[in-house]
Amino acid sequence: MAHRVIISGGGTGGHIFPAIAIANALKNLSPDIEILFVGANGKMEMERVPAAGYEIVGLDIVGINRQSLLKNISLPFKMLKSLWKARKVLKEFKAEAAIGVGGYASGPLLMMANMMGLPTVIQEQNSFAGVTNKKLGAKAKKICVAYEGMERFFPADRVLLTGNPIRKSSVAIEGKREEAIHAFGLDLDKKTLLVTGGSLGALTLNDSIKAGLEKLVAAGIQVIWQCGSYYYEKLNAELADHLPESIKLMPFLERMDYAYAAADVIVARAGAGTISELCVVGKPVVLVPSPNVADDHQTKNANALVEKDAALMVKDNVAREELVPTVLALFQDESKQKELGEHILKLALADADEVIAQEVLSIIENRK
Repeated sequence: MAHRVIISGGGTGGHIFPAIAIANALKNLSPDIEILFVGANGKMEMERVPAAGYEIVGLDIVGINRQSLLKNISLPFKMLKSLWKARKVLKEFKAEAAIGVGGYASGPLLMMANMMGLPTVIQEQNSFAGVTNKKLGAKAKKICVAYEGMERFFPADRVLLTGNPIRKSSVAIEGKREEAIHAFGLDLDKKTLLVTGGSLGALTLNDSIKAGLEKLVAAGIQVIWQCGSYYYEKLNAELADHLPESIKLMPFLERMDYAYAAADVIVARAGAGTISELCVVGKPVVLVPSPNVADDHQTKNANALVEKDAALMVKDNVAREELVPTVLALFQDESKQKELGEHILKLALADADEVIAQEVLSIIENRK
């Protein structure tokens, strides 16, 4: 009989891409497996998951609103409603295991799976575990982590260092530099900086590059600048008339593999998924952690690399003044570029999706 697995979570691409990667790996290992996703209504997984070919059910769950405490009054009711719906979904689907990848829906679904005695697996993406995952980890069969030292949050005998599942197509850069440079209309003989703030963009990165644009142009650096669809129109209107050919401003990047292949140096936020891709890409990186995330986990993610001489970090509050000078200094220092590239590559774990999928299947088999 076909195995039946539920994958829960989402909210951002950083949660959704790994979830889909795990689902695809489960399908490869067990082609007749049945997979159901559980997400949060109104969040991006409700569109992205069906687009990847999987069925998804939505829970009416939201996070704590830190700006307006009044808006949290309905939270306990939404939680109870979500727990009840999670129980119904688990029973009707006849799930044999549940995987949580983080995001609002993960909490109630895994909580209910634990209460029903179903085996659960947590995929903890960050170097610092959040409150919900720490609680869920007490009953999980396995906690698949991307960083060393996670025993400080979870039972040591159940922690498995797997890395974060990544989009393999995004990091397949071997031998693509020349076609990538041509695809962006850039110069093969010039050094290239890639700036990426994720699909939504990052205001600090955009402001920092805008402030240092003349210095980058004067230094002969060409830039692939992914500013995010939210910021693109305003930035394009401000800069269109005086953007040289060497600066490619775009809302998002369809071909991340081309962007990574073209880059000599990369500037990025420090989300778990981004860092996992950057480790496999193996290029020198300057990280600017977002301060607007729970537990400041992006700074902790970045520090885990900085401590191993695998990345440079510029704090968000000084990036407007310091980011471009840091980048220019790195372009001047080829030995530092080489060192950062070699060290970040050592942290790469490219087959996380397969390792996690194998673990889930063996947990189901051992239960029988």
